Formats: sequence, C-alpha cells, structure tokens
Amino acid sequence: MTTNDGGPSFDPELMAAVTDLGKALRELIESSVTTTVDAGEIRAAAAEARAVSGRLAAARRPLTQLPPLDDPAEFRRVYNPVSGIGSALAPPLVIRRTADGVRAEVTLGPAYEGPPGYVHGGMSSLLMDQLLGAAAMAAGKWGMTARLELDYRRPVPLATPVLLRAWITEDAGRKTGITGSIALAGDPDRVLVEARGIFVAPRAELIDSYFGSVTDASGQHRPPRSPTDATAVQAE
Repeated sequence: MTTNDGGPSFDPELMAAVTDLGKALRELIESSVTTTVDAGEIRAAAAEARAVSGRLAAARRPLTQLPPLDDPAEFRRVYNPVSGIGSALAPPLVIRRTADGVRAEVTLGPAYEGPPGYVHGGMSSLLMDQLLGAAAMAAGKWGMTARLELDYRRPVPLATPVLLRAWITEDAGRKTGITGSIALAGDPDRVLVEARGIFVAPRAELIDSYFGSVTDASGQHRPPRSPTDATAVQAE
C-alpha cells in the first residue's frame, strides 16, 4: 500500500492494473473507429468485448461510492472523462501549473472526430471546462461550473498536438471568472477556440445536498472537501 502525505492509502498494484486497462480500452476504441476488417471479424470482436464486460461487471460499486483509488481531497479521480488514467473516454490529459494559470498538451485521435479530420466541438467544450476548473484550483479557488461560453474561431485538427491554457480573470469571493484557449502546440498564439467560464462555490447548505450520500470504497461517508471534479494539477 502507498500513502501520499499522510492521506488515504491506495493499492499500487490496483493502480497499475487500472492504468493498464484504461490504456487498453483507449487503444480498443481507436482501433474500432479506424478498422476496415470484414463484418464477421467485427461481430467476433463484439462478442469478445461483451465477454470482457461480463467479467468486469461481476462486482460493481454503486454510483454514490467512490472507486477505491479515488480521493477527492488529494485531487485523484482515476475515471475522470478528461484526465482519468483508468477512463476509456479520457485522452487522458495531464494538466500542469504555470506562472499565470495552467496548461496541457494533447493529441486527439479519430475517436474524438466531429467534422471529417477535426475534433468534435463538444470535446473542445469538455476540455475547456476541465482546464478552467483546474485553473481555479491551482489558484486556491474552487467551485462548480455556472457558465461556460466558447468561441470556435477555427476547427481543431485531429492527430496534431494542441496546447490548452487557462487563467483566472476575476476573483469575486464565491465566484471566479476564468478564460482559456486551445491552439496548435506549434503555433500557440493563433487561438482556435476561446473559452470563458464562471465557477461558483455552492453555499454551505447546498454542499450536503449535493454530496451528502458520497462514501469511500469502505462505505464511510466521504464527500469531497471542495465540490470540484478533483483534477490533479502538476508542477510545471
């Protein structure tokens, strides 16, 4: 077992297994959207995928119970759909702290396609929501998304490294204003997508209604200390 700074322990063998499964699932998704094998081979693959699903479904947690590797207080969410190493949906994104906010670089493959050859606009929104929230946390703020606006200036190409950035623009107590952008990593000053968001910390009386039923893997009441999506922000 491993302990971080006196916090809850996690099983490194389980973490390695979850990481490996997440990587394998992402590879499977990419293969499934680019394959040109015949129908019989696709049906055989589908049958194998259902068999694996059955094995994993043999023991499942309720939605109100955090996975055993998760710890919101430590900003560890292994199945987060943007940054979770165990998520088949996540790129996954690694978010790093900068002098004025946060940044991340990612290359999005065909699983995230919208217009042919380009990233789906909804994926850009998902990434920006995550980056803006991470910028709030990096600044010692927290909250839930109250408003998110995007300007799509140019399409975001697939299979091309892109740079995502976010920084605080307003600090008004419970309300935090944040701006972010997506640009080509090789041309960071040419913004493809610009985002503006407002994150608001819920009033104390609402926090329990939102998170009062959350438990850890042992069944102990363990709501997040701050109602964020608990995305880790690494040092640059």
